[in-house]
Amino acid sequence: MYKAILIKDKDSTPEISSINLNDLPSGDVTVQIEYSTINYKDSLALINKIPIVRKFPMVPGIDFVGKIVNTSCSRYKENQKVILNGWGVGESHWGGLAQIARVQNDWLIPLPDSMTSKRAMEIGTAGFTAMLSLIKIEGHGIKPSDGKILVTGASGGVGSIAIALLHANGYEVIASTGKNDVYEYLKKLGASEIINRSELNSQHKPLDRQKWVAAIDTVGSKTLANVCASTKSDGAIAACGMAQGLDLNTSVAPFILRGITLYGINSVNINSKKRVSAWDRLASDLADLKLDFVCSQHKLNEVTNVAKQLLEGKIVGRCIIDVNS
Repeated sequence: MYKAILIKDKDSTPEISSINLNDLPSGDVTVQIEYSTINYKDSLALINKIPIVRKFPMVPGIDFVGKIVNTSCSRYKENQKVILNGWGVGESHWGGLAQIARVQNDWLIPLPDSMTSKRAMEIGTAGFTAMLSLIKIEGHGIKPSDGKILVTGASGGVGSIAIALLHANGYEVIASTGKNDVYEYLKKLGASEIINRSELNSQHKPLDRQKWVAAIDTVGSKTLANVCASTKSDGAIAACGMAQGLDLNTSVAPFILRGITLYGINSVNINSKKRVSAWDRLASDLADLKLDFVCSQHKLNEVTNVAKQLLEGKIVGRCIIDVNS
């Protein structure tokens, strides 16, 4: 028998349950999980703040790392270490907040040779999303010499790893946060300038003073509208979060008069080739960064409490879950 966080129906409180191999959903690879994480989307599912879970019963957790214990496909072999993030796992297919999972082989990628299992979940979906955002900005042609890059929601999981990645690649970073006690934390990650998020919450003009050449926005809503208004000509914004809301009340002025580009970042259904490339970059670009000050580690029975704290804005950085403790 294996332990898992199980949500039995839309009105149930998540609880630790015992499952066996016969309980697992269909798939051609069975993985013994070592670590999972708690992301913003996981927290929404666990607290049922919005309907993230699409069918019940459900094991939440949108990413995990572990070793293969059984497979019927030729791509992988037993005892091989693999990573999964996205693909609707934890929403429509049983996810990573468990000691065992059965999934489709094309949802997995090999764990990079230079990366430990724990490191993979210290980075997790948050870091993967940040890497996809950086790749999009690089693909736009923006170089470190072009100017500063803004990161909103800077003390969160995506924001924290985004700052570290940008700094590692030579970019000067402006970090936006509403937490006055995280300034040293953000500077340690590589931020050279910090602004209070209130500067991006007020109603700005459709075109405001040009302040940054690019941005990675994890917030959405009014913040994203104001980020657009202050992006320099021919700049780019990678929008990858909605912590403030799904709405976007802006004008076409920054897009037409300054020629800025707004990129949407979808980390859920990216193909394997791009996933492997992004994870290889994460392994190399963050090789010199210790993430112990970015991450806190928790047990499986602490998951619901961690999710509540994350939604209340009390969590800084990343939360990894040792599913076997």
